Amino acid sequence: MQLHDLKPAPGSRPKRRIVGRGEGSGLGQTAGKGQKGQKSRSGDTIMNGFEGGQTPLIRRIPKRGFNHVSKIFYEPINLLALEGRFESGAEVTGQTLFEKGIIKKATLPVKILGVGKITKKLTVKVAKISKSAEKALVAAGGTFTAA
Repeated sequence: MQLHDLKPAPGSRPKRRIVGRGEGSGLGQTAGKGQKGQKSRSGDTIMNGFEGGQTPLIRRIPKRGFNHVSKIFYEPINLLALEGRFESGAEVTGQTLFEKGIIKKATLPVKILGVGKITKKLTVKVAKISKSAEKALVAAGGTFTAA
């Protein structure tokens, strides 16, 4: 096989439609654009969402709320998840949580919540921790530092 022997698979490259070149082509006269109207003219463009002068749907629907640009989304983790997946004396960080499959994104900051009991002494280095979780962690002999 040579480079000049290569051809596309049959049907993968449809034949280009040639319009406005006589009645015999099947796409002569109006060139497949129908009769009169804005969309039959050359250079026609209609704005996205334009509904012929009627108030567009996007303007009829009421708007609610807003998105705050500097809102920080935390990856919430319960103490229960730490208890089952970490050995006593282990260091808990966002990266170790991601590696163990507890969180889905390593880039998001983590917040530890106080659901469940903890008996292991852990060193936790994450962005935030709830008061009840910190209290339970310290009671078990662990420490928390904000990362």
